[in-house]
Amino acid sequence: MTIMSDINTHIKMNIWFEVGVQYVKVDENGRERKAKETYLLDAISFGEAESRIYKELQTMISGEFIVTRIAKTRISEIIPSDNGSYWYKAKVRFITLDEETGKEKRTEQFMLVYSETIKEAYDQIIEVMKGMMCDFQQPSISESNIYDVFPYSAAEKTELPPHLKPIEAFLEASKAIKEDE
Repeated sequence: MTIMSDINTHIKMNIWFEVGVQYVKVDENGRERKAKETYLLDAISFGEAESRIYKELQTMISGEFIVTRIAKTRISEIIPSDNGSYWYKAKVRFITLDEETGKEKRTEQFMLVYSETIKEAYDQIIEVMKGMMCDFQQPSISESNIYDVFPYSAAEKTELPPHLKPIEAFLEASKAIKEDE
């Protein structure tokens, strides 16, 4: 499993996709069995999600695997930790006051927390929420079926097709043309 460190550096405001994968796995007794796992990854489209899951899993899974489903999630924030065994999905309800009408406004978000127990996941959410300017409730938290999470990394370089060039090459060529004028 990928373990992300520093709970104070949580990941938010991304588009998260759940990707279902199926493959043949050899168990501890040496028997082959079908495995179905769900992964969460950050991507800008369904196509990128599929491409990224193949790149991420090709070194982790020996043999062939197939992507069985891709779905956009409502998860708005990931709270990683060095300590944990499970990903917990939590619903958090923010309560604000509408200044014009004087009524309470409730907004719900889903978070994914890597932790050992539900209690620890709850405590991690409370720690992240310290200092919020609005009240919040945590109506539910449960163990998710997410096996691993793959956030986007700026270090990942997307390979361009041969007929395209990086924007940097275009900018350098434009600069050279202006200097020649």
